[in-house]
Amino acid sequence: MVQRREPTARQVRLGIELRRLREAAGLTAVQSAALLGANRVQISHIESGLIGVSEERLRRLASHYACTDAEFVDALVAMATERTQGWWEEYRGKLPTPFLDLSELDHHAAYQRDVAVLYVPGLLQTEDYARAVFSSRVPELTQEELDLRVRHRMARQGKVAFPHEIVIHEAALRIRVGDRAATRAQLTRLAELSEVDRITLRVIPFDLDGFARASSVMTYVGGPVAKLDTVVRDAPHGLMLIDSEAQLASYRTRFRMVEAVSLAPDRSRDFINRLAKEL
Repeated sequence: MVQRREPTARQVRLGIELRRLREAAGLTAVQSAALLGANRVQISHIESGLIGVSEERLRRLASHYACTDAEFVDALVAMATERTQGWWEEYRGKLPTPFLDLSELDHHAAYQRDVAVLYVPGLLQTEDYARAVFSSRVPELTQEELDLRVRHRMARQGKVAFPHEIVIHEAALRIRVGDRAATRAQLTRLAELSEVDRITLRVIPFDLDGFARASSVMTYVGGPVAKLDTVVRDAPHGLMLIDSEAQLASYRTRFRMVEAVSLAPDRSRDFINRLAKEL
């Protein structure tokens, strides 16, 4: 099998889950290789996402690993066998890989939850707001790079249809990423989106008690099964994808804590409309 030069985040995640199953079963890579009539290097490459694995081999490994979660195994098979070329492939080689990984996460997401403190989440941004965000990057982007990032972000928004819950702090609503007009347009857009059936938007005002203990900026992406959920965090070195079960459980709890101290959707919409009128 041809080795991939740069596996996608989804391919890497499949390998990670297979390694976790193997380790939970107490087997070495050499022992797993023997089960498939392969060698240790091949198992290592599968678990690194560098090469693929067939449905037959994946199910055989899951059986030897004593994984009895049929729904989880089916989800892994889907990850291993899907051959869809996503719309984001047109940006490969033009944008950094994390942009493509986010698009792929969107494509397979069952739902998404965002907690935002400084910026409006990307999937809710207007074009002017997104341009202002990308314009502030260091090192400064060329005009071509800036245009590509904005075009990709707008394309992402047009492709998603999953349920989306957002909790956004008043700070993110008030910070003028662009000018006054861009900020007002962004607030108007948020108010409009808050009426979309699949979107639940809540606001945390400055004067609401209880936020500090529950704060946690995050994008939580639901997978086909809970074990395949992913948390996306911005880090100094780039995008960070969190997928351990313990951490996922922690972030699920954190989201509900933040949600609990936020305004109800109707009151949040009124709050946003009021801020827009103040500008």
